[in-house]
Amino acid sequence: MSVDMNSQGSDSNEEDYDPNCEEEEEDEDPGDIEDYYDGVANDVEQQGADAFDPEEYQFTCLTYKESESTLNEHMASLAATLKVSHAVAKLVLVSFHWQISEILERHKSNAAQLLVEARVQPTSSKHAMVHSSHHCAVCMQFVRKENLLSLACQHQFCRSCWEQHCTVLVKDGVGVGVSCMAQDCLLRTPEDFVFPLLPSEELKDKYRRYLFRDYVESHYQLQLCPGADCPMVIQVQEPKARRVQCNRCNEVFCFKCRQMYHAPTDCATIRKWLTKCADDSETANYISAHTKDCPKCNICIEKNGGCNHMVSFLLFSADFCWMCLGDWKTHGSEYYECSRYKENPDIVNQSQQAQAREALKKYLFYFERWENHNKSLQLEAQTYQRIQEKIQERVMNNLGTWIDWQYLQNAAKLLAKCRYTLQYTYPYAYYMESGPRKKLFEYQQAQLEAEIENLSWKVERADSYDRGDLENQMHIAEQRRRTLLKDFHDT
Repeated sequence: MSVDMNSQGSDSNEEDYDPNCEEEEEDEDPGDIEDYYDGVANDVEQQGADAFDPEEYQFTCLTYKESESTLNEHMASLAATLKVSHAVAKLVLVSFHWQISEILERHKSNAAQLLVEARVQPTSSKHAMVHSSHHCAVCMQFVRKENLLSLACQHQFCRSCWEQHCTVLVKDGVGVGVSCMAQDCLLRTPEDFVFPLLPSEELKDKYRRYLFRDYVESHYQLQLCPGADCPMVIQVQEPKARRVQCNRCNEVFCFKCRQMYHAPTDCATIRKWLTKCADDSETANYISAHTKDCPKCNICIEKNGGCNHMVSFLLFSADFCWMCLGDWKTHGSEYYECSRYKENPDIVNQSQQAQAREALKKYLFYFERWENHNKSLQLEAQTYQRIQEKIQERVMNNLGTWIDWQYLQNAAKLLAKCRYTLQYTYPYAYYMESGPRKKLFEYQQAQLEAEIENLSWKVERADSYDRGDLENQMHIAEQRRRTLLKDFHDT
């Protein structure tokens, strides 16, 4: 990469969710780098053991109606087995995350205890408490017997108080969480109990949406798409922290936590990392700048592309690494030594102030590299767009077909795919304990980083390399990426 020199120093959507909305086809933006997982396989064919893709994950995108049909199938089957109403069967399924085999095992061993644990039946001691008074326990008014309503716990309240209770909770976004009004009573109200108590169709529609949300979120094989106003549901056979993509809004996310995909870092660790980055954002601001000083002439420089191999042709030739500002030639032999943090082994014996400084130094080391790869992704998205424009120009000038030049676009997409993985290796390394496994991880991380920079260099200078050379570099980079994920991605 060349450098430019100058003197100047990223309430959930359920609230608006329409369960009856129809699917709409959306045109994909051909310049969107977010689709870099698609369409590059032909240019990076893997052989033998390398053909295993640790990110391969089977999932299905369901519409609202398809999801509802799946849920109702489970519910109807279980209701018949347990000999309970459909509404009660749903609450049992929610309580046990729709693990039907586990529910049937518990039912076989102790059917009564199953309903108690699902909070649809009280314990035997509480069940014996029957109120003979015709007074509502909330408003304390005398009420005719037919206007007193209760769940299986026999805690009686007047219809008016039940209506107000359910209305307030549904307005607050509660679905299956509507429960008995008695103090310390945790019994849940089945939906067929609540619906007649809601005063308007608008409120009933909201309640249906909240119930659907709770049913899906409690199901171990389902996840709501986090895309804005998207009604799709993702279904898998085995829930894992894997990459899934909605086929309606194209949202990409981790199935397990519904956040941005983050392999090889696990869900809990990326949550800690992002929280730390947000809390320490002011501390880290000074390293977020796009500029640094050239190690040779001290002129302020700015990256104009994603590659970290910096080359200047002003006054003299400078060839150095953007991250550590060291001579680039040494990186070939040291395998990106600047990606590995060198801890002070004697820090535990030093003062608390020294330990705090060391902790901050370590965090900033990893944060700078995390942020740098994020910015490289943005810059390489611009390179991707330029490549598309160049291909279009060549096709218009009869210099081959789009298919002839497709490998250039695929190289840019694979580069983004590899760099995205590399970015998320830094939170993983930050929280990893020292030891042989961390050394292996850092070695593989360094190898991946070296090949990514080689690929980035060649993608930015694609006209200087033939197709075979570029595709060979793509193969090597993807092989390094898969090797790291195979050994360190949480399965």
